[in-house]
Amino acid sequence: MSVAFLFPGQGSQAVGMGKALAGSFQSAREVFDEVDSVLGDRLSTIMWEGPIEKLTLTENTQPALVAVSMAAMRVLVTEAGVDLKRVAQFVAGHSVGEYAALAATGALSLADAVRLVRARGRAMQQAVPVGVGAMAALIGVEYDQAAAIASEAAQGEIVAAANDNGGGQVVVSGHKAAVERAVEVAKAKGVRRAMMLPVSAPFHSALMQPASDVMRTELAKVTVRPPSVPLVANVLAAPTSDPAQIVRGLVDQVAGTVRWRESILFMAQRGVTTFYEVGSGKVLSGLVKRIADGAIGISIGTPEDIAAYNLTRS
Repeated sequence: MSVAFLFPGQGSQAVGMGKALAGSFQSAREVFDEVDSVLGDRLSTIMWEGPIEKLTLTENTQPALVAVSMAAMRVLVTEAGVDLKRVAQFVAGHSVGEYAALAATGALSLADAVRLVRARGRAMQQAVPVGVGAMAALIGVEYDQAAAIASEAAQGEIVAAANDNGGGQVVVSGHKAAVERAVEVAKAKGVRRAMMLPVSAPFHSALMQPASDVMRTELAKVTVRPPSVPLVANVLAAPTSDPAQIVRGLVDQVAGTVRWRESILFMAQRGVTTFYEVGSGKVLSGLVKRIADGAIGISIGTPEDIAAYNLTRS
């Protein structure tokens, strides 16, 4: 049985995320304490008590997601003896989850990862004035059809397939009017469901280029080491352990397509049958089962999940 570890991105956040881990495991509490110290605020309080409006601010959501993933990963190491280099064939993270994947494999320190994603969240929010951009989910389409819908809807504006999530789900992103046109085009073509998403910026579109430029500068300030396990990068849908290529991928993915379906298929074709989603929520576990026939997706984000993992390994 080959295994990959996955790390979730935006959309998996919820008030209360990570609180049970912190209440049950000292190693998890240490992660949250370090994140609070590095950022100079009580992010953990926002995570555990809300309000949801504050948690869903991109500059909070992104480090919060990395914090929960790393807390769960730290517990897996300390309580279950998990050695990623020994047990995992690949790691991957959905969008901002890529930073958690790199921290989990030692390519980034926890401190650098959370500092980087706070800067990333702020840069992505500031790249486009509120109300100018938007995103929409198209359900019941494959990537090529979604790209064609976006092309038809553009009419001189920017709109593109941003997240190829798999399982018939593609997210389009760009100028608000163009995204709204894409929703109408999709409905006219009989797409099963097309809906605007409650997000504050057009992530993973060309409108995010200013944020890509910020991340190029920020990443130049930190040390990125070869990960202990190959990273299947969002923009490549292929593995890399080269720090320079990893940095280029992190810069490019801000305005580029998240090739998640292709990434999961790549790992499945290389023999991965079990995908552990480490962190908040179960979004990626659900997608795995719809993308790769026979694949198993298991989420690990609560004390109960840790106990279940221990049982399966005993």
